[in-house]
Amino acid sequence: MSCPEPGFFKEIVTTIENANKYLSLPKSVIDRLSTPRRSLIVSVPVKMDDGRIEFFKGYRVQYDFARGPAKGGIRYHPRVNLDEITALAALMTLKCAVVDIPFGGAKGGVECDPTAMSRDEIERLTRRYTYEIAILIGPETDIPAPDVYTDEQVMAWMMDTYSMMKGYPVPSIVTGKPVSLGGSLGRARATSTGLVTTVIEALKHLNMPLEGLTVTVLGFGKVGYHAAKILHDKGAKVIGLADSKGAIYNRRGLDIDAVSSHKKSTGSLSGFKESEDLSIDELLAVECDCLVPAALEGQINSKNAGSIKTRIMAEGANNPATLEADEVLKDKGVFLLPGVLANAGGVVVSYFEWVQDLQRFFWNESEIDSRLRSIMTKAFEEVLQISLEKKIDMRTAAMTLGVKRVAEAVMIRGLYP
Repeated sequence: MSCPEPGFFKEIVTTIENANKYLSLPKSVIDRLSTPRRSLIVSVPVKMDDGRIEFFKGYRVQYDFARGPAKGGIRYHPRVNLDEITALAALMTLKCAVVDIPFGGAKGGVECDPTAMSRDEIERLTRRYTYEIAILIGPETDIPAPDVYTDEQVMAWMMDTYSMMKGYPVPSIVTGKPVSLGGSLGRARATSTGLVTTVIEALKHLNMPLEGLTVTVLGFGKVGYHAAKILHDKGAKVIGLADSKGAIYNRRGLDIDAVSSHKKSTGSLSGFKESEDLSIDELLAVECDCLVPAALEGQINSKNAGSIKTRIMAEGANNPATLEADEVLKDKGVFLLPGVLANAGGVVVSYFEWVQDLQRFFWNESEIDSRLRSIMTKAFEEVLQISLEKKIDMRTAAMTLGVKRVAEAVMIRGLYP
């Protein structure tokens, strides 16, 4: 996938400032919302399988606590850096506010290539990274979760490491962990379930049918796979899929389970027998009703936005479109479901998991799905109302709602000392 264009955090600050055109908040409040509360950079020494010691750079940024403890994922990726982590922590702050759950925002990551590391090396990396950031995290202060190239096993290692340091089990220290350790039912597909909920609400607003809806999904990881699978099972036609190595296309629709089996056996989408291989940019130029970018940020940019032909874009990834791309898509009349709304299902069910861990009482999957759909539908309606009332695009409307809620908490709490 394409790298994010320079100044990712600067772009987020710009969107906050754009939102304030419709709020007229004091400069001091906007300055507060444009500044991370705390940033930690750590060295993570890891003994590799061949006996050498390799040093990795790790980060944890706690962006804001005005509405509650910080919440945000951990990613392992070669391009992890402080600018990216800070931007994602800011987005997490606003995302929690948009869906109105009592969390602030955080993000963490380690600059590494997990695809070139063994399971044992990743475990040692995880445990040492957890030890290094343990001075910041805690079930009442900052609760990590999975993100790019991390999963429930990584969360289990983090929970175990933190618990060993405390001397007793602390399941509420992370979310997205295995159900056997206090994880929540429905968490694995929560982001995708929330995204599909917003797509369905958008279709109602636009008077478009779900049956036969043509869909292209960029990214075939946790979010992309489940989004494609849920939409397919609900009657949509997934005509294009892409991963980091390439893309496949079939106008008649793709069998998501068969594609998943192909990728597991070959390591790539390319070569799937019932499809045509394309480049990612070629797939982006294919006409569809709904485009779901679900990989890394910045994949929709000034170089490829002009070729996109879709009615709806539902962001499964965090900020997959740059500001320049946003303007192009707006001119094309694309109905945008921004990431701070569309992909918030993951943090909503993470909130459910945290609450369940704290009270040692767990809900069944139907209760979780019902609560999730209710929160996502309400958030969509609130963002749409702002968009229609102020005659602004959905991203600006969502950011306006998020900034408004965080700003209210900041101003009511005041400044200490």
